[in-house]
Amino acid sequence: MTGKDAIIDRYQDLITTYIKGKSETALYKGQQFSRKLIEQQISPEDVISLHIQVMHDLFPDMDEDMRDSFDFLLEVMIGYGFAYREHQSLRDKQQQLESEIEVAASMQQTLLLSDVPEVDCLDIGVISVPAKKMNGDYFNFVKDGNALSVAVADIIGKGIPAALCMSMIKYAMDSLPQQQQKPHLLLENLNHVVEQNVHPNMFITMLHGLYNPDNHTFSYAGAGHEPGFIYRASEDRFEDMIAKGIVLGVSRTATYQPYEKAIEIGDMIILLSDGVTECRTSKGFIERDEIVALIRKHMDRPAQELVQSVFEELEKLQEFELRDDFTLIVLKRVV
Repeated sequence: MTGKDAIIDRYQDLITTYIKGKSETALYKGQQFSRKLIEQQISPEDVISLHIQVMHDLFPDMDEDMRDSFDFLLEVMIGYGFAYREHQSLRDKQQQLESEIEVAASMQQTLLLSDVPEVDCLDIGVISVPAKKMNGDYFNFVKDGNALSVAVADIIGKGIPAALCMSMIKYAMDSLPQQQQKPHLLLENLNHVVEQNVHPNMFITMLHGLYNPDNHTFSYAGAGHEPGFIYRASEDRFEDMIAKGIVLGVSRTATYQPYEKAIEIGDMIILLSDGVTECRTSKGFIERDEIVALIRKHMDRPAQELVQSVFEELEKLQEFELRDDFTLIVLKRVV
């Protein structure tokens, strides 16, 4: 007796037992038998065909309409079987892709991790949250002697290509240590790297700055990046930190203008990505004035608590569904 013959005989016994007694035990045995069908890789349409064959053997005088209904059911299940196997294949591929993305996201977090340095005169807070698994935002701190350089960047694009591009930016910056002291020159060098190595439809915005504790100035330059803010404690006001400059990767000959701001005790430097200023709620986009109001609401807290509180409030306004990567950095002069 072949394996298939044994399955037919077993199935016939189960149906006969159930038809005669209609017991719960017979149904349970049928459920257990289904596992054996799966182990034997018997498709749904083959199960229906098996059922029809057994029913014909058990009831040779079956009504013709009933026979026709079984033929119709078999045709339906053939189509179902094809669709089911295709669905399973696609699901397996999706699970594999999601697993690979999880690994890539973990690697990205490790590669782009930037420790927040300690600077005696500054209280520093940072939060960077991806909208999806991969982060298209990037921030970086480099402490060189007493000076602290800080960068925040945003890839115009999403997903794995943006993440790979951001990794390239990090290592390009690491290869230009001598330029960290001059933000506008660093941007010019990065622009050459991006223009030569990044696909033409992908651009990068960046703001790079240098805080000098010796004279408490913040020198910076921008490449099409979202303007940050400077809070002036003595005047209790926020001013936009405008930095004109074309995004990285557009023009090989682009140059960037240097800016410098004096920072007094109590002042704050606020850097961000457009995921902060372009938060979208059911009422529309959040205005920059609303961001300022949120910062003002929490600015008496330590810097890390400040950025965390602003993020939580904006996340709540978006019904806990970020539509863009979110990065917010606060440098608060304390002495």
